[in-house]
Amino acid sequence: MTTQNLVQEETTHHYRTVWISDVHLGTRGCQAGALLGFLRSFDCETLYVVGDLIDIWAMKRGVFWTQEQSDVIQKILRKGRKGSKIIYIPGNHDERIADFAGDYANVHIQPRAIHTTQDGRCLLVVHGHELDTVVQNMGWLAHVGDVGYQLLLYLNTPVNFCRRLLGRAHWSLSAYVKSSVKNVVNFIGSFEESMVRFASDAGAQGIICGHIHTAAMRKIKGLDYFNTGDWVESRTALVEESDGQLRLLQFSPSGDILLALSDSGPSDNTVAPPSRFPVKARLPEAVPV
Repeated sequence: MTTQNLVQEETTHHYRTVWISDVHLGTRGCQAGALLGFLRSFDCETLYVVGDLIDIWAMKRGVFWTQEQSDVIQKILRKGRKGSKIIYIPGNHDERIADFAGDYANVHIQPRAIHTTQDGRCLLVVHGHELDTVVQNMGWLAHVGDVGYQLLLYLNTPVNFCRRLLGRAHWSLSAYVKSSVKNVVNFIGSFEESMVRFASDAGAQGIICGHIHTAAMRKIKGLDYFNTGDWVESRTALVEESDGQLRLLQFSPSGDILLALSDSGPSDNTVAPPSRFPVKARLPEAVPV
């Protein structure tokens, strides 16, 4: 695995495949502008939307919608019209979309998918809430956790306003809570191991998911684990180049590529987790929802 810092902006780059997840349109935390910048910078053969594109949970409490959020949907649909295959895998926040599973021109709504990379790896693609026992068995608690997460995001604004007045850098309250609360850290580790077991049971060589808002690219028990992150705080996406190499990209608020973590393929058994990014370029994290 190689890490590249300060990757130059790419204009109209072609990817074989792109995965995005946890956009959470309909919320104030959604960074639609950054996602638009990314969507405008590439074309691809296949675009996977790996759940929680629209946050129906949040919209039940109160609708927040901007023109940029509408533009995200229009841009995704436009890619379909231009020939990209769009595979939409609903998550827990947009689970009602699963009621409309089927094929709509170049848009395909389905619960999961098997993706074969150019270099021959068979990867299971799911949102990830399927193995979240809180979501599956205690839905009310999951909703409470979602409200708490939104509160942390809301508090980020006044906290960072005060930090700017004091000449301090941006700081994520939710990332601090996540790194400080042992149960959250344990949850993430258990989630990752459960996901690779899920992939193994399906006969796949690895898994691509979202859900926990923690971007990652690593080997777990000999299988590939990829988490696409989110577009609320980390602004990350997973892409496949024409040769099958997968890259985890992080973007600036304007949609420019800031950081790329590269996967060297099936023969690499030394893939390091994103926590080994240089300190100044470490992927920001958010609590699982």
